[in-house]
Amino acid sequence: MTTLSTNTPTAELQAIDAAHHMHPFTHASQLNAKGARIITRAEGVWLNDSDGNRILDGMAGLWCVNVGYGREELVDAAARQMRELPFYNTFFQTSHVPAIALAQRLAELAPGDLNHVFYAGSGSEANDTNLRLVRTYWAEKGQPQKQWVISRWNAYHGSTVGAGSLGGMKGMHAQGGMPIPGIAYIDQPYWWGEGGDKTPEEFGLERARQLEAKILELGPENVAAFIAEPVQGAGGVIIPPETYWPEIQRIVDQYGILLIADEVISGFGRTGHWFGSQAMGIKPHIMTVAKGLSSGYQPIGASILCDEVAEVVGNCEFNHGYTYSGHPVACAVALENLRILEDEGIVDRVRDETGPYLKERFESLTDHPLVGEARIIGMMGSIALTPDKASRAPFAAEAGTAGYITRERCFNNNLIMRHVGDRMIISPPLVIAKSEIDTLIERAWKSLDEAHAKLKDEGLMKAGRPS
Repeated sequence: MTTLSTNTPTAELQAIDAAHHMHPFTHASQLNAKGARIITRAEGVWLNDSDGNRILDGMAGLWCVNVGYGREELVDAAARQMRELPFYNTFFQTSHVPAIALAQRLAELAPGDLNHVFYAGSGSEANDTNLRLVRTYWAEKGQPQKQWVISRWNAYHGSTVGAGSLGGMKGMHAQGGMPIPGIAYIDQPYWWGEGGDKTPEEFGLERARQLEAKILELGPENVAAFIAEPVQGAGGVIIPPETYWPEIQRIVDQYGILLIADEVISGFGRTGHWFGSQAMGIKPHIMTVAKGLSSGYQPIGASILCDEVAEVVGNCEFNHGYTYSGHPVACAVALENLRILEDEGIVDRVRDETGPYLKERFESLTDHPLVGEARIIGMMGSIALTPDKASRAPFAAEAGTAGYITRERCFNNNLIMRHVGDRMIISPPLVIAKSEIDTLIERAWKSLDEAHAKLKDEGLMKAGRPS
């Protein structure tokens, strides 16, 4: 057997990776021809790769490393728990201290009467749970016909069959028999790309009222819930107009349907509040959490339920669960992660200091000739690339062409920024310092310069028609 280490040559690691490792959301033959970038170490907001590059991680891993890399407290919490109780399940009328303590802490942190926790191993699993929860809730209330869940096009709620169906990403729906029955979709509140001549305020109301129209089309007696991210993350960091969420709240209240807030990305300080629901002023019946719950140090997710939903579902045997629901090591690490976020005042610092500083620096990117919009809330933001600022035009080239070119320039400049179509997005660790924010913006500007030059050289700075 070959023994691999961080000292193994990059080419050898890439060859073995290509031979045996299947990557998520990846065209395997294209990646294998190019070779994966091999990450070897990380500290704070910085990554090191096998070629010795030091890279600023503008995506916090995958939206998740909120407290930064290299936190020995989280390593120690995992080690302590592994020695004491490395695993036990929460089936068969059993529990354990980490699961109990974390549920109590989440109930304290979550707004309103969100006091009950059903554990999962990821956000995808938690949203699968939510699909079953809301349908079970209505069945137990004597309304089993309330099956429909309404979501949004371009939303992301995970990649399992259930969670992928709850999401509205058409590329995912094209594979694997999705969406499953009983899911309906309305349009996203993306004013910059889809607002036309409407003001953001008008557009926000129009898109929110699509929910009411869809409820009436399906019949209020048949609709179980509406699921949405407070801020669409993987869809391109779509921050809705200010009129959007108040109108959504009015509609779900009026028609008596459940509101599921997917906080997998926006939870645990990402927006400058503990939860994105607080930033948007909404009152969900269920919140989905994962990612920042453990800062990615352990896989864990959960559904946090309001009192009424938990009480109704608790009156039956809910035939659902996972082997790793409430895994003791994951719960112990999550508890320590929440302690760090609170004791170090990280959420408050994002709200009051580094978040406003990042917003000022990030929005300055709109001065770049390639950037039409730069929007940010807390520590999640995006820029829209465009060949024509005045008309908010998309590129005539295939969507994502400019974004991919820009992402590659970022990678070459040792900055991790992700592209979603022709939007560039950031979600850095919440512990990023002001000096590191300066570095992020400097590298972003340099990458935009290089991408702009390449797009011009290749004749790609041509406007297309809005979709």
